[in-house]
Amino acid sequence: MRPRPPVKGRGIFSGTGIIVTGLAATCVALFVPVASYSNQSSTGADVRSAQTVLTQYGPLSELDREFVTKVRLAGLWELPAGQLAQQRGTTEAVRTAGQHLIEGHTFLDERVRDVAAKLGLGLPNEPNDQQKAWLAELNATQGVDFDRKFANILRLAHGRVFTVVAQVRAGTQNSLVRALADDANTTVLDHIEILEATGYVDFDALARDLTATGTPTPATTPGFVVPLTPSPS
Repeated sequence: MRPRPPVKGRGIFSGTGIIVTGLAATCVALFVPVASYSNQSSTGADVRSAQTVLTQYGPLSELDREFVTKVRLAGLWELPAGQLAQQRGTTEAVRTAGQHLIEGHTFLDERVRDVAAKLGLGLPNEPNDQQKAWLAELNATQGVDFDRKFANILRLAHGRVFTVVAQVRAGTQNSLVRALADDANTTVLDHIEILEATGYVDFDALARDLTATGTPTPATTPGFVVPLTPSPS
């Protein structure tokens, strides 16, 4: 038998071969940029999470750590401010607000020290410079002037921290921080309401002051944390 003649169109240069080759080239062209973008996205995620550490209670972000510190700092100056209100307040409403501050921050301080211990976080043992200045201002006043300054300074401070609590509660992935934010939210809202009930809050001035930059959070160093306790008086 004579060998069969070659069939036209077979091989890589046939019509079908050209189509297949073209499809393969297209797939490669599409895959390369996708793979490159995937690698870039992964790198970006690593950078974004560089300040987040893993714990048995869930990821702990930089904002989470700052929040824990702020809860401790709030108690370090608001509890003595509440004691001043009980001693110097000229109205029952101001003295009641002082009692709420003492009770609320005694509770929160116990909670935040427990959370910090479980997460291995250091906490400050004294207020920051802004908070010390507020306490000094309150210590320098008497009578109705004290009532007015107490209500407005504390209301401003609580308004600033209230937004931080909401931000942390909405975004944290750490169960301990989430529970602390729930407690802080309840306490701060109670303090806001009781301060407004004094009748001394200047809401126009408050609106202006709340647009100002919040107070900075100083660095903390690990170590023994002194519990906050109300004075015997």
